[in-house]
Amino acid sequence: DMAALQEDLDSREYDVSAGGGMVSVKITGTKEILDIQIKPEIVDPDDIETLQDILTAAVNEAIKTVTTTNNEEMGKVTGSLNMSGFPGLF
Repeated sequence: DMAALQEDLDSREYDVSAGGGMVSVKITGTKEILDIQIKPEIVDPDDIETLQDILTAAVNEAIKTVTTTNNEEMGKVTGSLNMSGFPGLF
């Protein structure tokens, strides 16, 4: 059932890290950021740009993980549907 699958996907939580594990992001299946953890050793007041880059990479990877997982899981359900059998629908 697609509705049940979507509900399951939306309720999932993912932990994604970047920068060799220096930054981790917890994100939901609805792409809501729940938490960002930063290891103290990555914080260098003289190099904020690197921290910003790693944060950006971590958030983007978290979003990509959710999107890819959702697409793969929904594809398992909808992949067998052939819309060409419904003329005029699209």
